[in-house]
Amino acid sequence: MPEFLLAFTAFVALHSIPAVPRIRGTLIGWMGHGSYIAAYSVVSTAALAWLFLSALSLDYVEVWQPEPWQAWCTLLLSPIGLFLVLAGLFSRNPFSISFRKKGEPDAIVAVTRHPVLWGFLCWSIGHIPPNGDLRSLLLFGGFSVFSAGGFLMLERRARRAFETRWPVASSQTSVIPFAAAIKGRARLRIDRPMAAAMLCTIVLVFWLLAEGHAALMGAGPLVFLRA
Repeated sequence: MPEFLLAFTAFVALHSIPAVPRIRGTLIGWMGHGSYIAAYSVVSTAALAWLFLSALSLDYVEVWQPEPWQAWCTLLLSPIGLFLVLAGLFSRNPFSISFRKKGEPDAIVAVTRHPVLWGFLCWSIGHIPPNGDLRSLLLFGGFSVFSAGGFLMLERRARRAFETRWPVASSQTSVIPFAAAIKGRARLRIDRPMAAAMLCTIVLVFWLLAEGHAALMGAGPLVFLRA
C-alpha cells in the first residue's frame, strides 16, 4: 500500500504542478514547446505504468462480487472515453489539455471544452463496476476524483488566459458535453482530428478486445460477460 500511495501522489503531482502557469511557462521556455510535450508524455506514461504496477501488487480484497452486466459499463464507457481523450489531444484547443494549443478551436470543442478530462472520467468510472476489489476501487475511484477536480483547475486557468475575451470565447463551447450545441451556441461537425481519433479508437478497441487487454492486464474484458 505505501508504494501505491506514493505512486498515486507522484501521478497527481505530475499532472498538477506543471499545470501552474508560471511553472509550465518556465519549463516550456527552457525546453521548447515540442520538447516539453514529448518529455511530459514520456514521464506521464512512466508514472501511469508505475501506478498500475503498484496497484496490481496489492492483495486482492473483494468488496462486491462480479456480475456479467457490470462488464457492459466498461464496454460502453471505455471506447467513448478513449475517443474523447484522443480527439482532445489531437485537436486545437486553447481551453484545455491538448497537444495543439494555438489557433482556432477544432470541432471537438463544440462538444465540450474539456474532452480529455471527460474521456478520462468515462474510462475510470467504466472500470469500477466490474472490478469489485479494493485495489481497483482505490485506483479507478482515485482517477475519477482526480478527473472531476481537474475541471475546476482548467476552468480557472482558461479564464486567466483569455482574460476579457473569455465571455465571447466560452460562449461557443461548454463544460457539459453537447450543452452549447443544444442551446444553439455551437455547431457540431466532424473534422480531421475527430476522424483520426475515431479511427484510432476503433483499432485500439478491437486490439484490446482481441488480445491487447489480456496482454497488458492479464484478463480480457469479454471474460467478465461469461462470468
